[in-house]
Amino acid sequence: MVTDAQRPLIELCVEGIDGLLAAQAAGADRVELCASLVEGGITPSLGTVRVALERATIPFHVIVRPRGGDFLYSEAEYQSMLADIGALRDLGVAGIVVGCLTADGAIDEARMSELVRAAGPLNVTCHRAFDMTRDPAEALEALIRCKVGRVLTSGQRDTALEGVDLLARLVRQAGARIIILGCGGVRRQTGLTEMHFAALADVPSAMRHRNPHVGMGGTDLDREYRNTVTDQDLAAATIAAARV
Repeated sequence: MVTDAQRPLIELCVEGIDGLLAAQAAGADRVELCASLVEGGITPSLGTVRVALERATIPFHVIVRPRGGDFLYSEAEYQSMLADIGALRDLGVAGIVVGCLTADGAIDEARMSELVRAAGPLNVTCHRAFDMTRDPAEALEALIRCKVGRVLTSGQRDTALEGVDLLARLVRQAGARIIILGCGGVRRQTGLTEMHFAALADVPSAMRHRNPHVGMGGTDLDREYRNTVTDQDLAAATIAAARV
């Protein structure tokens, strides 16, 4: 029997307001709020954040990522991240999710430290940019030096099940200095106290009129009439399984 004190905190990664509402209805403890999860998540609009603050009954952390792709940002992109963090801090969100790397696969400590300072009282999580670092043990120490509060990781593998050994080592290395937010469901083998999931499903668009000759980006024209949403039932089932 798992007591309330032993139950892991469950964070759901969602896209937009509907995703947040589905996650909190499913029983999530916290949400990572994103736009464009097909790109791995980018910064949502400030309008989205404002409505989320009006509708949320659980805390949410907002990803600050100016684009998809790698985590090596130009100076202009980096300045936009600082501006987004300032705006989110002023709005009063609970936290931000961010990550910057150097070209050789290390945590960019100068930039991460400045981003943490810009966040002020907000919780700061390093996202899965961590999983792209060349030396995870050193990357963890770098994040601790930067005063980051938690790091999201699947153990540098596609799934947490594949990365279970590294996750366990990171939990031991972290101790009480930083929270390891595990991306997946392997709590017993790792000692994770916080877990992160997405519960996504593709659903057909409600559009009756469709133009099969035009796409808004890429070559998957059907994507214009297919939406990726947080599935409330799937989220609830995943949360229940994680708390057993």
